[in-house]
Amino acid sequence: MQTRTLGNSGLTVSALGLGCMGMNHHRGPAPDRKEMIALIRAAVERGVTFFDTAEIYGPFTNEELVGEALEPFRKDVVIATKFGFDLGPGGSGGLDSHPERIRQVAEDSLRRLRVDAIDLFYQHRVDPNIPIEVVAAAVRDLIAEGKVKHFGLSEPGAETIRRAHAVQPLTAIQSEYSLWWRAPEEEVLPTCEALGIGFVPYSPLGRGFLTGKIDETTTFGSNDNRSTLPRFTPEARKANRPVVDLLEEIGNRKQATSAQIALAWLLAQKPWIVPIPGTTKLHRLDENLGAFAVDLTAGDLREIDEAASKITLQGARLPESVLKMTGL
Repeated sequence: MQTRTLGNSGLTVSALGLGCMGMNHHRGPAPDRKEMIALIRAAVERGVTFFDTAEIYGPFTNEELVGEALEPFRKDVVIATKFGFDLGPGGSGGLDSHPERIRQVAEDSLRRLRVDAIDLFYQHRVDPNIPIEVVAAAVRDLIAEGKVKHFGLSEPGAETIRRAHAVQPLTAIQSEYSLWWRAPEEEVLPTCEALGIGFVPYSPLGRGFLTGKIDETTTFGSNDNRSTLPRFTPEARKANRPVVDLLEEIGNRKQATSAQIALAWLLAQKPWIVPIPGTTKLHRLDENLGAFAVDLTAGDLREIDEAASKITLQGARLPESVLKMTGL
C-alpha cells in the first residue's frame, strides 16, 4: 500500500482511506454489523490505515462500529472523527461548535472509538455563530491535554482555513472533491499548498455516480440521502451521464473501471491528497484499491481536464437548506 503524508503535519496514512459513513448511515438500510466489522478489518489487511467516521453518523453508532472493528489494530491505524452538531440530550441537531460542546464530543468519541486520543478531529461544518479562532483554541487545548493529536476542518473557505491555522496548525481539510465537483481547486487547494495542509476528498466517486452503476432509473430508499440531492434527480442523472462516459472511455484504454480512473485522477492532482471512498462491499474495496495500478500520464490528465471542462453538470450538490445553514 502506498502512503502519503498530510501536509507538513507528519501524519502519514495510506494513500487511500476508507469512509465508513455508509456502513450504517445515509445509504439505505444499514448492512449487517458483523459484515461491516469484517470489511473494515479486511481493509486493514490490505494496507488501509486511514478510517473516517463522525459522531453524527448514526448518530453515534458509526463511531461505535469503527471503534470495535479497529480496536485490535489501534497502533497501526489512524481514525478521524468530527464534532460540530448539537446532538446532546435535547439537542436541536443544528450546528454547535461552542468550546464546551467540542470538549464533550471529544470525551464521548474517545469512549466510543475505544482510544486514548483522537488521531484527527475535524470540525464537521463551520459554525457561523462561533468564531473559528475560538474553535481552534478549544481543539488546541485538547491537543495540549493529549486527547487529540491533529486538527482539521471540513468544508471551510480559504479565509477560515487561514484564521484557524494561525491559532492551531491544521493537519487536513476535508471537502467534497471529484471530477464532478471541483470547486476546491479555486481557493482551498492553493491555500492548503501554501500552508502545508493535507487535503482529504470525501465523496471522491460522486456518491457512487462516477462508478457508472447509477443512472436515471436507479431508485433510492427513503433513508438514502441521495434521494434529497438535486444532482441525483432522474433528470440530473441523465444529463450528467457524459462525465461517466468520459471515465469509461479512459478506463477502456487503461483496462480499468470508471471508479478506478476517478480515484487515479484525484491521486494524480497532489501528493498530499488522500481520498476516502466509502463502500459496504469487499469487491468494491478491492476495486478502489486497484486505482493504484492505473498510470495516468500527463497527456491523459490533460485529455480528462479538457473533456471535463466541456461538460456542464446539472443540479446542486446539496439541498438549498443545507447550503444556507453552513454557508456553502
